[in-house]
This record gives sequence, C-alpha cells and structure tokens, in this order.
Amino acid sequence: MEFIGALLGYGCGFLTGLACGVLAVRRARTPAPEPRAHGSHDAHDARTATLTALAHAAQRALLQPLSGQLNGVGLAGRYRPAAENAVLGGDLLNVANTPYGPRVLIGDVRGHDLEAARLASLTIGCFREHAFTMPDLVQLTRTLDERLAPELDAEGFVTALLAEFAPGEVRLVNCGHPAPLRIGARLEPLTPDDPGPPLGLQPVPRPQRVRLAPNERLLLYTDGLIEALDPDGDPFPLDERVLEALTRPTLHDAVEALQDLLTAHTAAPLRDDLALMLCQPGTAALMPSVPAARRPGERTGGPT
Repeated sequence: MEFIGALLGYGCGFLTGLACGVLAVRRARTPAPEPRAHGSHDAHDARTATLTALAHAAQRALLQPLSGQLNGVGLAGRYRPAAENAVLGGDLLNVANTPYGPRVLIGDVRGHDLEAARLASLTIGCFREHAFTMPDLVQLTRTLDERLAPELDAEGFVTALLAEFAPGEVRLVNCGHPAPLRIGARLEPLTPDDPGPPLGLQPVPRPQRVRLAPNERLLLYTDGLIEALDPDGDPFPLDERVLEALTRPTLHDAVEALQDLLTAHTAAPLRDDLALMLCQPGTAALMPSVPAARRPGERTGGPT
C-alpha cells in the first residue's frame, strides 16, 4: 500500500522537535527573570534561531503536495501559510491508516506564532499516538482535549475535525471547525446538528455518520478558505465555480483549481493560513505516491 503518510510523517517529526524545543524554553522561563549577561543573551539568541530553523524545516515538509491513496481512499492535500516566508502557523493536517479505517485530522490553533506551531505539533503528536489504538472517534477527541487543555491559556483553543472513512460512509467529529463539504451534484456543508466548542473549551464530542458514495468527494478545510477576502472585503464564495473546480477529473487537478480560484479572489497574498484535504473513496489522486509512514517501533516493508 502506498499513500501520503510518509510525507506527513516528516512534517510531524519536525513539528514534534519544534514543540519539544519551544516547550523546554517556555518551561525554563521564570516569572521575573534576572538581567542576563552577554553570554546568556547569546544562548537565548541561539535557541531562538534553532527553533526558527526547525519551524521553517517543518514548513518546507508540509508545503509539498500531499497526494496519494490511503487504504482505498484517494487524498489530495495542501498546506499554505499566510506569508510565503513565514514561520509555520497554527493550521494542522495529518492522516493515519488505522485498524478502524483511514483517519484524517485537520485543525486550526488560535494564533500564528511559534506558540501556535508548538500547539499544532502537540495536537498532531497526540493524534498519532492514539489514533491507532482508540476505536471510537469520540474517545479520541476527548483524549485530544484532555492533552491540550493544560497547555492552553485562558484565550487559547484549537478547532478540530476528525474524519474516519468506512465503506459507503464517513464518520465525523467536529469541535468548532468549519463544516466539511460533500461534493456531488452540489456542494453540501455537513454541519453538525449540535455544534460544539473547540478543543480546550470542554467540548462534548458528538459523532456524525454521513453517506459518501464512490462518486462523491469530501473537502476538509480551515477557515483560511471561507474567510479569505477580496479587495472589497467580501469572503470567498462556495459557489458553482467551486463545484466545477472540485469535480475536475483528478483530485490533484481539483485542489489546484480551487487554489487558483482563491488566488484570483484575494488578488493578494493570503492573510490567514490555509489547509485543504480533498478525499474520495475508491479512487487514487493520480499523483506520485510515497511509502507508508511507520508507526513507532514498526519497520517499513514493500508495498502490500
């Protein structure tokens, strides 16, 4: 089996290193630090430079086209920060080929700085740690919330959407995240009946089960898509042009066409980070695939 997991795994690894580094620096701080000597300033600058380099490395990994197939589900994803040379922001995207079906996590941490990147890393790391062993998306969501809550300040939160693919359907848990779009004869937002708050704000996760036929697609996205403004201040519309773009013959062409529409709409660099994942059961993305990512302790063998 071949899919996008290895490439996402590289980004996850970089982000984990970044999170550990930023967390170590944060916990080493004291409420009232004493004036630092010249050597101390140099050490602080060196740590900052190292963390910034890690963030840029993670960004480069995640900016690659993320396309392939995961256990019968075609995937085509993109990650774009708000500025071309910006340090990785707070949007997050990851996949896992679990015993319970392919799972996708997409989310958005409040903020755009190194702290947001650290929290994005923690979210991805927790997802990958538990996605393979927890059969229930609701319990997985509760675990994510419990892990993140102690790390968030009074104004912090993480919107998150978890999707699990099964024959003929997709199972969703939405915590304050934009509703995914089912793409068929029309665009259909899959808004939960009882929307809950983001992670960190004590959500009560509620599962959705939605039919997803082989000729239908599912778009997961962050609010950088629907909140992108044109020069007149109007948000990006999910209209017939978007439907036409998202029904292009291949998933790769569909995502590229959507990004072209967004670029034409804003006529300027994005003001917010953007993550996209277009999914379709029973199809390939028709892009070069990479070997499956290893879980901790596993060896990588040939395609199966």
